[in-house]
Amino acid sequence: MGETIPSGSMVVIKTPRGFAAALDLGGRGVVAPLLRARGIATVSMDLSPAMAALNAGPAVAADEEFLPFGPASFDLVVANLSLHWVNDLPGALIQIRRALRPDGLFLASVPALGTLAELRAAFSEAEAALSGGAAPRVSPFPELRDCAALLQRAGFELPVADVEEMRLAYADPLALLRELRAAGEANALAQRDRRIPPRALFPMALAAMPSEDGRTTATLRMAVMTGWASSA
Repeated sequence: MGETIPSGSMVVIKTPRGFAAALDLGGRGVVAPLLRARGIATVSMDLSPAMAALNAGPAVAADEEFLPFGPASFDLVVANLSLHWVNDLPGALIQIRRALRPDGLFLASVPALGTLAELRAAFSEAEAALSGGAAPRVSPFPELRDCAALLQRAGFELPVADVEEMRLAYADPLALLRELRAAGEANALAQRDRRIPPRALFPMALAAMPSEDGRTTATLRMAVMTGWASSA
């Protein structure tokens, strides 16, 4: 079996077998070029036409919950940091498995529980102090044990989920919020509070974030998931 190694913001694939056709789900212009450099014919897909076009190759603008591909279309599907916004994740995984050829490989990375835990706690405590309640401001993330269970539920064989924890440090805590917005990871929850927040909320919350050597720190816990389509 191949080895999967998370490296920074992308997934590096090391495998002794070859792949003829791959699907890159939401690779943000990073994954598809790496696959093509290995001689793998790759189709990119993203909900945003502009993001799909970043891959400079065959691309489709579509929803991960409604894959526009027939059964057994690919022998590799890579979903790097793209499935945590899917509403029906079990259904999307079933469609991905059906799009794989027999013995095809699915490789994904998603933020796991514990990601941005410091930011979540800081906002909750600050908002409770200011208004007596707290609205959801950080997305919910799955527990690591749930990731492998989801793969098994979707019909993947040999499901595996591992975690890579990264600590980020910022001289300016506002830079964390700017990076999240630039990456399209702002608060998009349907239950979010749409009112203008109190003026003091952001300064109070960011001041409560942990710090090391004068730098604000935040944690990313990335779950790396692998599963294989049945050979039958």
